[in-house]
Amino acid sequence: MEVKAGYKQTEVGVIPTEWEAAGLGRFWSVTDCKHVTAQFVRQGYPLASIKEVQSRFVDLSNAKQTTAYFYNLLIEGGRKPCPGDLILSRNATVGEVAQVAEWHPPFAMGQDVCLLRKKSSAHSTEFLQAVFQSPVILNQLADLMVGSTFKRVNVEQIRNFSVPMPAPSEQLAIAEALSDVDGLLGALDRLIAKKRDLKQAAMQQLLTGQTRLPGFAPANPRFRQTDVGMIPEDWVPATIGDMAAKVGSGITPTGGDRVYKQFGRPFVRSQNVGWGRLLLDELAFIDDETHARFSDTEIEDRDVLLNITGASIGRSAVADSQVTCGNVNQHVCIIRSRVDELDPLYLNRFLLSDRGQRQIDSFQAGGNRQGLNFGQIRSFRLPRPSLAEQTAIAEVLSDMDTELTGLEQRREKTRALKQGMMQELLTGRTRLVES
Repeated sequence: MEVKAGYKQTEVGVIPTEWEAAGLGRFWSVTDCKHVTAQFVRQGYPLASIKEVQSRFVDLSNAKQTTAYFYNLLIEGGRKPCPGDLILSRNATVGEVAQVAEWHPPFAMGQDVCLLRKKSSAHSTEFLQAVFQSPVILNQLADLMVGSTFKRVNVEQIRNFSVPMPAPSEQLAIAEALSDVDGLLGALDRLIAKKRDLKQAAMQQLLTGQTRLPGFAPANPRFRQTDVGMIPEDWVPATIGDMAAKVGSGITPTGGDRVYKQFGRPFVRSQNVGWGRLLLDELAFIDDETHARFSDTEIEDRDVLLNITGASIGRSAVADSQVTCGNVNQHVCIIRSRVDELDPLYLNRFLLSDRGQRQIDSFQAGGNRQGLNFGQIRSFRLPRPSLAEQTAIAEVLSDMDTELTGLEQRREKTRALKQGMMQELLTGRTRLVES
């Protein structure tokens, strides 16, 4: 393939002619830490292992302590981590890389990491960190991992990683551009976490009547103690069995995966029921003949689907047009409420709340979530406001979910934008400085 003017073919692909491409060891020193064994003692320095390098900066705020001998050895060997260094994981979760920040106190390094230190102060730490998160390095790591049962790389392999190296001024410009996107991602992460906390607080307040929506709060609110906790005086305790038209699960067709089709009737399994949402990326389908044999397990619109066995027990979601007229297997229970008594969205919110999950836990012997039977599900007790208030509560929480989903989608788009930027900037296809 012809290379356009101003570019050249290298071991890392096509890059601008004025960029260099060589092994990492030419630009950065790579120091092995595996021959140092630390003993944990009461006083000493925190030890950096794999879990402490799985974010942008090394963070040992909760790390254990190591001996003074381990610390002294690091100083004598010139291996004390300094601001601007990178700590790279080389075992198990290979390729995670974090910066040593100016604000971080001294620490030692475990045998599963190695130390990267720039040979010239002009090189950008942020630029190399971005290279390690890009296909430039990830593809080389994937090649090294082929056929390996235990994921690890040695120091010599790390030194030989092929990396592109523009001039320091362009490294800095690329790093700043990607840092701006990281800042946006960080802000979105914090906003999403805040909105989730607000939603949890709102669920607790609304589902217990501690907060009443406009139009529903009496002039002189009073509470009373019941077997479902303290609730407003105008609410009543009830069981799911009191208000359900159906509580039942399905059957898995004989033959397992072999009977599933590419198209047909949706067949909902436990992996398709998330925490308040349907997860349909791995939705299976069955043909009409199989569906006809399982007519008692047909899903109707607004059925509440509850996982009743396995590790995902307690997850629930409300059926919509994507799965109606389909079926569930034996691990998923259909709870079909009498809609003049119990709003399905309200029921779903209750099942996901602390009170709902505690009832699910109460039926699990020894605290291990193993299974729920239909009698137990019918016996679940919940506070019942008027149908209009149930609907209003569910709508408020649904609006909060919609806002959260929008923020999560925006975050995913921003992550995709960053990946595209990395591909363009780290190969020089898009330049931020004049060549």
